[in-house]
Amino acid sequence: MTDTLIFVDIPADDPSAAAAFYAEVFGWRNDPKPEGLYHRMVPGGQFMNPDGTESLIGNLHIGIFKADNARPHPDAGGTEPKIIAQSGRKPRIWLLIGDDDTAERILTAACARGAKELWRDHYWSTFNGYNHAFMDPWGNEIILWGKAGQHPDIPDSYTRE
Repeated sequence: MTDTLIFVDIPADDPSAAAAFYAEVFGWRNDPKPEGLYHRMVPGGQFMNPDGTESLIGNLHIGIFKADNARPHPDAGGTEPKIIAQSGRKPRIWLLIGDDDTAERILTAACARGAKELWRDHYWSTFNGYNHAFMDPWGNEIILWGKAGQHPDIPDSYTRE
């Protein structure tokens, strides 16, 4: 078996507030471990089998860690750097928009809670998908991905590459 990605962590100076943001925007369960220091966001559900039934594999989770004391770490006080990166490129988190949700709803909900819209309505032909993006209040870039389907009807208003 190859090495397997199981988790992605994002920093916040207030993990409780960040966890509330993601719970409100995406409906994910907030699982504090412990409250204010590290929060596991549980999106729920399972990866799907080719026949449309749920597999035994749970969807990936996102962790939110306190930037000034990233856990786990052998030193109880954490290690440098103890601030959220302020400039330059950071990792981007890609989220598949559920069949019962829309990019419009997500972007509106995120921006109403302090996020900044980065772009919307873009089609990426390489992976045949519609994408939109926002930066959460802690500087993390979230890319929303929508499946375009076998013969996509790309609106004229969309940018393309």
